[in-house]
Amino acid sequence: MKAMLSTAPGGPETLELTDLPDLEPKKGQLVVRVRAAGLNFPDTLMIRDLYQMKPPRPFAPGGEIAGDVIAVGEGVKGYTEGDRVLALTGFGGFATQIYVDPMRAVKIPDGMPYEDAACFIFTYGTSLHALKDRADLKAGESLLILGAAGGVGAAAIELGKAMGAKVIAAVSSEEKAAFCRKIGADETIVYPRELDRDAQKALSSEIKKLAGGEGVDVVYDAVGGAYAEPAVRALAWEGRFLVVGFPAGIPKLPLNLTLLKGCQVVGVFWGAAVARDPKGHAANVGQLFQWYAEGKIKPQISARYPLDQAADALNLMQDRKVMGKVVLEID
Repeated sequence: MKAMLSTAPGGPETLELTDLPDLEPKKGQLVVRVRAAGLNFPDTLMIRDLYQMKPPRPFAPGGEIAGDVIAVGEGVKGYTEGDRVLALTGFGGFATQIYVDPMRAVKIPDGMPYEDAACFIFTYGTSLHALKDRADLKAGESLLILGAAGGVGAAAIELGKAMGAKVIAAVSSEEKAAFCRKIGADETIVYPRELDRDAQKALSSEIKKLAGGEGVDVVYDAVGGAYAEPAVRALAWEGRFLVVGFPAGIPKLPLNLTLLKGCQVVGVFWGAAVARDPKGHAANVGQLFQWYAEGKIKPQISARYPLDQAADALNLMQDRKVMGKVVLEID
């Protein structure tokens, strides 16, 4: 087997394509032949030792895969060789083979390509948990998505529309705005790369104008930094501000705003929610597969790379140039 290994902390250029022995069946585990691996922002942090999960080195990044079961370990029930599965693995996905905990695997529906399956659960799972479980988004409400052209942001656009919301997509370029409109956003905002106080006030005013009424009902913040405060200021009465991620930095919010607006600041930790409420997660996955079959959602794959070009794929991700998802297609 082959794997792109992180042998020392550093950027994507430090990854090394390495030959390793094929995996042998292990008690309680599946061996999966990886056909595709989805990229996510945590992959860029993990190889630098900047993520909360720090695997022992050497390790392959890649926390989301799809492929075929090629061996079933002792004690594993419900799977046979040849089953097509997707899985959240945490790391290890940038390889031709991987051990998968059966509890983290899901059988892929007929008709779903490996590439879609490898780009499905992380983004849609995060966004559905945020919008349904944490924000209780209702049909007819308005939804602002910061960082809307990224993986979770694009998923939030599609899910917001499937749930009947008015979706306002906020992004950093006209190209990204066009992408968001293409996948269903009702309105778009292009914000500057740097925000001073005047630019923050202008952004807040624009959000309120597009939302209509008192402001926006739900904010899905996958950006953080200086963009969070103007979004909170644009919330309507009893609005909900979802803390999803902060590639632009951890924001500091004036908490008096929560009192004045009667609003909620709600954390979104999807991984922990899956572990604590597996039945709720299973129900959400079932809903996502149904919407996929109905054509309401589909991973927006904007770039595909082979395994040996994983560094180029990660550079695209860390430079925030990705629209939708990037996938490794593994021969």
